Amino acid sequence: MKFTTHQRLGLSWAVVALVVLGLLWLLAPVLTPFIVAAVLAYALAPAVNWLARQRVPRALAVALVEMGFFVALLAVLLMVVPILAKELPLLRNQIPVLAQGFDEQLSPWLAQFGIHVSLDPASIKVFVFKYVDANPEEWMATALSSARIGGSLLLALVGNLVLMPMVLFYLLLDWPELLARAWAFLPPRLRPRVGSFLSECDAMLGQYLRGQLLVMLVLAAYYSLALALTGFDLALPIGVFTGLAICVPYLGYGTGLALALLAAMLQFTSLPGVALVALVFIVGQVLEGFFLTPRLVGERIGLSPLMVIFALLAFGHVFGFVGVLVALPVSAIGVVAARRLRELYLCSTLYRSP
Repeated sequence: MKFTTHQRLGLSWAVVALVVLGLLWLLAPVLTPFIVAAVLAYALAPAVNWLARQRVPRALAVALVEMGFFVALLAVLLMVVPILAKELPLLRNQIPVLAQGFDEQLSPWLAQFGIHVSLDPASIKVFVFKYVDANPEEWMATALSSARIGGSLLLALVGNLVLMPMVLFYLLLDWPELLARAWAFLPPRLRPRVGSFLSECDAMLGQYLRGQLLVMLVLAAYYSLALALTGFDLALPIGVFTGLAICVPYLGYGTGLALALLAAMLQFTSLPGVALVALVFIVGQVLEGFFLTPRLVGERIGLSPLMVIFALLAFGHVFGFVGVLVALPVSAIGVVAARRLRELYLCSTLYRSP
């Protein structure tokens, strides 16, 4: 069977894509900081390029942009600190009360269904006062003990946190040279077609980033307003944190939910108040997963809501956390590739032949 030029080109790109996906699957744990840094470099490169055009030395421009990004990220994370500073002292006093209420009210109700649960409020009080009210030296000793137990995991986490900013700095510093080298690697006859493909991909990814930013802002406003309507004292910091942290799949939402439920238990000390806060987060997750992301992100990159959900689940299942991070950007590139392949197919003799 003899292949045409277009068919050979399509087959070559398919092989390259399969090799890249295979390497991504095999090296996913190692590639995590590099992939995150590459995504951030792509998003931050326009700001660096703009500063460079204003005659700011590129190394200084990279340092300023990267520093600004991490300061903004740190500001979002530090929103958790006042929440913990306010809630931990209350937690120390309220957990024994909550345990006693559970033992007096819920234990008899659960016993009707054959579930026998009995709590000892006195023992819980001793435990809480020992660990929640511990001094910094005791916390440090506990942390060091945990580090010895899970040393490899801790070293991997610290290594990634240190490695990612370094990789990001050098990627941003050498970004024009890296693009030029990649471009020079292409055969001249393929450059017009590949350049058109990459331009379309760039436009598609730009729409994805703008859509994701819009989702974050909408969710930050929703959580802040909805939690405020429930009478929740920490509605603004927890709402803004959850909305902005939603860009980190699962982890951002889970952290916001845990903080909100903890604060709700301490503030309301009743099931209805906690249930209202939980309902806000359930509605927010449904809103984000089935409406905002499919509409504001999926439609911008040409994916239907069902395809967005499928892409997130499929990439997450195959590649883990890295897969969730790259699911929609890779799907956006896949949409452009599918359009090109469809055009080639419609122009091919296989389609046109009687």
